[in-house]
Amino acid sequence: MPWPRFSRRVWTAAALPVAAALALPVLVVVLAPLGPAGEAWPHLSRELLPDYLLNTLRLACGVAFGSLLLGVIPAWLISTYHFPGVRVLGWALVLPLALPGYVIAYAYTGLLDSSGPVYAFVRTWFDATLPHLPVRSLGGAVCMLSLVLYPYVYLLLRAALLEQSPCQVEAARTLGCGRVSAFFRVRALQARPALATGLALVLMETVADYGTVQYFGLPVLSTGIFKAWQGFGDPSTAVRLSALLLGASALCLFLERYTRYRRRYHQDGAGPNAGAARVHLRGARAWLACGACALPPLCGFMLPCILLAGWSLDNVASIQRDGFGVLLVHSLLLAAGSAGLTVALALLLAYARHLAPRPPILLATGLARLGYAAPGAVIAIGVLIPAVWLDHRLYAWFPGLADGRALLSGTAGILVFAYLVRFLAPALQTLEGALERLRPSMEETARLLGSSAGGILRRLHLPLIRPSLATAALLVFVEVLQELPATLLLRPFDFTTLALRAYELANEERLVEAAAPALAIMGAGIPAVLLLYLSMTRTSWAADNA
Repeated sequence: MPWPRFSRRVWTAAALPVAAALALPVLVVVLAPLGPAGEAWPHLSRELLPDYLLNTLRLACGVAFGSLLLGVIPAWLISTYHFPGVRVLGWALVLPLALPGYVIAYAYTGLLDSSGPVYAFVRTWFDATLPHLPVRSLGGAVCMLSLVLYPYVYLLLRAALLEQSPCQVEAARTLGCGRVSAFFRVRALQARPALATGLALVLMETVADYGTVQYFGLPVLSTGIFKAWQGFGDPSTAVRLSALLLGASALCLFLERYTRYRRRYHQDGAGPNAGAARVHLRGARAWLACGACALPPLCGFMLPCILLAGWSLDNVASIQRDGFGVLLVHSLLLAAGSAGLTVALALLLAYARHLAPRPPILLATGLARLGYAAPGAVIAIGVLIPAVWLDHRLYAWFPGLADGRALLSGTAGILVFAYLVRFLAPALQTLEGALERLRPSMEETARLLGSSAGGILRRLHLPLIRPSLATAALLVFVEVLQELPATLLLRPFDFTTLALRAYELANEERLVEAAAPALAIMGAGIPAVLLLYLSMTRTSWAADNA
């Protein structure tokens, strides 16, 4: 039974301006290169751009390969076999997702530095000298990003494997296929959409990364944007590079969609993983599987965590002296405020789409999702250009309104708006899925009893989707805490967060002092990562703990 036209129009009228405002920064970046080029563009496009593109491509390919290697093998082992520690390793493998790439880069740079603990241990106990390990290199960046991004592949692939019926695998086994062959020839092909989606997420995060590649001194597109904006003082050139970076992210999404073009991946069977029993491994094979699954979280989470915690304990006095409490308050307030606003706007758009799934609102919600495909630096450029233009208009209309001070650009409000644009998509996706899972009969009964659309949302839907609201808010909260490039470009004067402080200290080679803010960022990310794991693998959680 369709909703009354008045209710649909009210919610659509409220949602359309919000979606248009959130899509504006991305559209600005897309259309800005049509204008005149800046003075630095000819030199940059001729001398530097080829290296930017080549290094970005090499980095993306390397991280894609590393993430597949670290994500596919554990997902297959944990969903197929039973061995010592399988229950713990199942969720431990997602923990590196709580670490931003730049945090693990700081940790391993300090660990593997010539004056670090590894070289000191070898010199003290073995009276030997290790060869220099080029951590700050393209290969080092590939390793660092692979260690923190492989959980995207692992999570999605494992969830897809758990949903498969065992019938096809059993048929392949009766035809003479081994377990490894059956995985690659049957199960992996059925899980191809999940694998492609995870790989697309890895590639988008790789091309969007700034903290790791900047710290390692790599000339890629994301560092080129900052160089054009702050080094050359040429916003027009920075916008053109932003458009290229946005195009790289869009290409990742296109490739993910293209791999599934006109393909169908239906499952047969009684239910998710119905009747599937994991094979018990014994002896050397069991411990080999355990080691293969333990290595990624050990290198990607435990080792950096122990190192950062040790540095923080050795640097307690400096933490208190540098005003760590103020940084923590700034970060928490910014993250909490952004998460609350993002979830509120996502709920508005999701409910409007739920009431009136027609072309205008479908297009509006689609445009509102564009920000998540854009890197933080791109969003910052797209937000800053209209903000500066509007500041100039306000100065012209109201002389002396702010005594020359910026009204929008350089304020906390514009930074929060950038976070809204950047992180609305995951919150919107979470709430749309929660609303789709509700039974239509409950809503129809409430309408027959005279409840309005707003009343049904307040009294019926909100209590039922409260866990999804909490999940969306927590995910956005952690993303804002970790976001670096947008905060670096848009932060107010004399305003610092945990991510910025860790970045500044690491750039000054004060890695021990950068440990405390980096550790705080990581600690805040652990609950969100575990919640995401539980929501995606409820079936396996019950099976693992049976």
